[in-house]
Amino acid sequence: MKHLLNLSLALAGLIACPLALADDSPQFRGPNRDGKYPEKGLLQAWPEGGPKLLWTADGIGLGYSSVSVAGDSIYVTGRGEDNIGRFYALGLDGAIKWSLEYGPETASGQGPAARSTPTIDGDRAYILSGPGLAMCIDLTKKAPLWSVNIVEEFKSLPTEWSLAESPLIDGNKVFYTPGGPDASVVALDKMTGDTIWTSKGLSEAAAYCTPNLIEHGGRRMVVTMTAKSVVALDPETGAILWTHEHPTKYDIHAVTPVYADGMIYYTAGYKSGGGMLQLASDGGSVTPKWSDMTLDCQHHGVVIVDGYVFGTSQTGKELVCLELATGKVMWETREVTQGNVVFADGMLYTYEGPQAGVVSLVKPSPAGFERAGQFTITEGAAEHWAHPTIANGVLYIRHGEKLFAYDVKAG
Repeated sequence: MKHLLNLSLALAGLIACPLALADDSPQFRGPNRDGKYPEKGLLQAWPEGGPKLLWTADGIGLGYSSVSVAGDSIYVTGRGEDNIGRFYALGLDGAIKWSLEYGPETASGQGPAARSTPTIDGDRAYILSGPGLAMCIDLTKKAPLWSVNIVEEFKSLPTEWSLAESPLIDGNKVFYTPGGPDASVVALDKMTGDTIWTSKGLSEAAAYCTPNLIEHGGRRMVVTMTAKSVVALDPETGAILWTHEHPTKYDIHAVTPVYADGMIYYTAGYKSGGGMLQLASDGGSVTPKWSDMTLDCQHHGVVIVDGYVFGTSQTGKELVCLELATGKVMWETREVTQGNVVFADGMLYTYEGPQAGVVSLVKPSPAGFERAGQFTITEGAAEHWAHPTIANGVLYIRHGEKLFAYDVKAG
């Protein structure tokens, strides 16, 4: 069911100014969704025991979603003991300012918790529940603007687990991946929830992947992974620009493809590995250049730094460095096991799971592994799966119902 804005609110929203500051992180895995945070002046080594813990927030519900930071607030989703999902707004001191119920959350099977990291756009937040409720929240009024159950609306094809993606905003559109017939990917009007387009000719199921928007050769494209493929679509029309088949066990493609220098790197777990796609000059097609089985990243994200790919493998449960141009394995080490990887100010931040909870600072050198500090998260519940967030000199680590904030500023 849709709860529509009146026309005056819709028009006002179109000209609203964003809340996000230069070093805020208003969406999943950073401002550009590539795991790279534009921070400067951060610690290049940590003292024994890790950086200073600023505060711990409790009571945000069980979840694997990361936090988004915009202006003077931190936003996150969580599932309560009543299995109801809630959207939380916290102050920069970790105190809960307000919360909003958005309906049933994933409550059974593997990973029964909130998964969607809020996307902040101006004075609005966009979320998605595991059962498929897409919602836009007015941050000023602390109330929903509209909601659409995308599983019902687009007749989603069955998947092994609930949906798990973070909404993508571009102009007047918000993109989701319901995985329905002729609707693997859809674009909704971000102010009303009305359907703008569906991916005609693409009917693969969803694969737990958060989409991203890239630009190459003057062409903009939404890039994501569906059950069987890496896909690119025109953000204005939904036309399919190209697809690249990549089968994997359980149809799990939960790692957002990353772009660098005309190349797109993709990967998945379960010994399916990944590879590099060379984009044509106009972005209208791709040519496979190499494939690799070492870095079979399950859902923990990868980053590209200075022509090298860094991520952790599911099979080897180790940190891996690949050369982007060739796929050559530069090194691999079990000093860091399977876990999330992000980047800021010249350093990698790794967060190992599902049970380890070890956070490490690592130099991203193709010459070999070098750790510059570590500490362990010992509080919180369930798996250590939430991706770290870095904003305004603070490292945020979420474990279950707890959120930890660490001061990583140098000096």
